[in-house]
Amino acid sequence: MDNFIIHGPKSLRGEVKISGSKNAALPILAATMLTREKCEIKNVPDLRDVKSTFELLNYMGKKCFFGFNAFSVEEASALKHHAPYDLVRRMRASVLVAGPLLARFKKVRFSLPGGCSIGVRPIDIHLEAFQKLGAEVSYERGDVIVSAGKLKSARLKFRFPSVGATENLMMCAALIKGTTVLENCAREPEIADLAGALRCMGAEVEGESTATIKICGRDVLKGLKYSVMPDRIETGTFMLIAAAAGGKLTLLNTDIRLVKSVARGLEKAGVKISPPGGRGGGITVETDGLRPRPVSVETKPYPGFPTDLQAPWMAFMARAKGESLIHEEIFENRFMHAAELMRMGADITVTDRKAVIRGVERLLGAPVIASDIRAGAALIVAAAAAKGVTVIGRIYHIDRGYEKIEDKLRLAGMKIERVKA
Repeated sequence: MDNFIIHGPKSLRGEVKISGSKNAALPILAATMLTREKCEIKNVPDLRDVKSTFELLNYMGKKCFFGFNAFSVEEASALKHHAPYDLVRRMRASVLVAGPLLARFKKVRFSLPGGCSIGVRPIDIHLEAFQKLGAEVSYERGDVIVSAGKLKSARLKFRFPSVGATENLMMCAALIKGTTVLENCAREPEIADLAGALRCMGAEVEGESTATIKICGRDVLKGLKYSVMPDRIETGTFMLIAAAAGGKLTLLNTDIRLVKSVARGLEKAGVKISPPGGRGGGITVETDGLRPRPVSVETKPYPGFPTDLQAPWMAFMARAKGESLIHEEIFENRFMHAAELMRMGADITVTDRKAVIRGVERLLGAPVIASDIRAGAALIVAAAAAKGVTVIGRIYHIDRGYEKIEDKLRLAGMKIERVKA
């Protein structure tokens, strides 16, 4: 396993190019299971989860090529209907093949998915919705089996605006004749990106970015040429790293409209945020690196403050001039990073889903361990502002969500290196 060694504090300058969105790319790659025709997807980040998806699609019968942030998919043989545990356990997004395979073949078998240990994250919302489309659900030897003689369009309401369930049902409905109406949908920008991809394949989709999405399905969907949206979570993470380190950093290939809640919070904390304009858009973060003002946040489904930036925000608030509160509404076990931040001198008290952060004047470098993707990002935020050397272990978690993060940070002026543990 590798470690990151970071020497801080050191202000950041220059430009960083934001990668394509992992959370948008994964469902779009799953959507290639809906068609026999060739699909070409650009701006796909080179990440562990994308490589796991590459292996899964190949196993299922697709022939994939991935290089230079371009992903192509062709149908090489009859597709399998069973996604096995050894592949599915690596990441939660594997469950997204269920909707396309059920729609196309009326049967799918898959193991319960893996991923980060940040909460239960059950898939019962997915399964209940499949049943309303006419499917039956059973269980055998740790696998979920979903099958149907015939699927029918329907009107259904999610009891929680689940991102994964919204995506899975959108893909499934794209191959069901008639109009399916999904209510209480998640409104994340990644869902709008999936809707754009499905439209390119021939499905009629409307209402994305609202609570109600309508899908008029087709008997057959065509191939796809598409470019994935920028990664808003990587964007927010780099904004927080820059704010913690100080200096002036411009983020390219992104859009401030994707991170409005984070930008508002940073401005309240005293950080200057400005769109630089020009071709391709972007965001400039500028600060003197002094202690920020305390700002409390509560994680909510989009457009609220994203749960995926809760941990980096906690690291930024660790040096605030006063006390701030974080209320985690989405996942029940997403404060594991707090203990590691306390090893660096942070003063944090966690009770149930709430964390109180009493800002300290200085963080100190220390050996710490990443427990999940965003916890690892939080440790980089803390290390950017900490005095001395921080050694971050288990960075394979970080590699699942951030493409070549050390190269980008090194170009911006951070003293960071990857070493063998």
